[in-house]
Amino acid sequence: MRLRIATWNVNSVRLRAEQAARFVDEAAPDVLCMQEIKCQDGEFPREAFEAMGLPHIKIAGQKGWHGVAIASRLPIEDVPTLMNCREGHARCVAVKVAGVEIQNFYIPAGGDLPDRVANPKFDHKLDFYETLTAALKKRDPKAPLIVTGDLNIAPGENDVWSHRQMLKVVSHTPAELEAFDALIKSMDLLDLPRLAVPEPEKLFSWWSYRATDFRKSNRGLRLDHILASPGLRDAAIVDGKVSSRVHDDVREWERPSDHAPVTADLKV
Repeated sequence: MRLRIATWNVNSVRLRAEQAARFVDEAAPDVLCMQEIKCQDGEFPREAFEAMGLPHIKIAGQKGWHGVAIASRLPIEDVPTLMNCREGHARCVAVKVAGVEIQNFYIPAGGDLPDRVANPKFDHKLDFYETLTAALKKRDPKAPLIVTGDLNIAPGENDVWSHRQMLKVVSHTPAELEAFDALIKSMDLLDLPRLAVPEPEKLFSWWSYRATDFRKSNRGLRLDHILASPGLRDAAIVDGKVSSRVHDDVREWERPSDHAPVTADLKV
């Protein structure tokens, strides 16, 4: 069976419900992991997702900001999140679908100043990575696990529009690249979108609203990730290929999120 997992920072699920329906119709994900839903649990548009064919829903909502949710075509089992946000933000939600554990995260952006002492938001971001990395080190790498979401770091030189210029900008600073590398190495996670689109091809999932024409300027970042445990290697790599893509066409739709959805397929 093909299990298609999607991750998407929707930047308000109530504003993007119609776009979500269109995306689900066109891309046919079995599981949609969302970040920045920007609503409380009771405000989530459940009926709209049920109509999309994603009736199994788990929500970690919050008033005003943050918030994450998972909507699935297939039944879900509850599992605990790998960690909780130290600030009490709704940034983690987890389920098991078709035997695959899915941990969905909205990791803090980190503010503007890449200094842990002077900028508490940056310290929060790195602390989040460190705590998550420590939790992953305790897990069995053979167990089927997906770590996904808006992880707010563009980890490679070709995951940013300019490696040299972005090294001074939060999302691609040396401290963040080190934190992301430690996360990957914690259990030898597979970076599915990058395996599908090997270096040195540029690969982005986010473009600023400030650009009048995001494709023309193309100053993008790859902030949205689908990472798989070694236990999913055979499910993710079929006949030597990984099926994963950034649905950048969604960024062209009317009133879009600044993030595009990312999908990856597993054979389970």
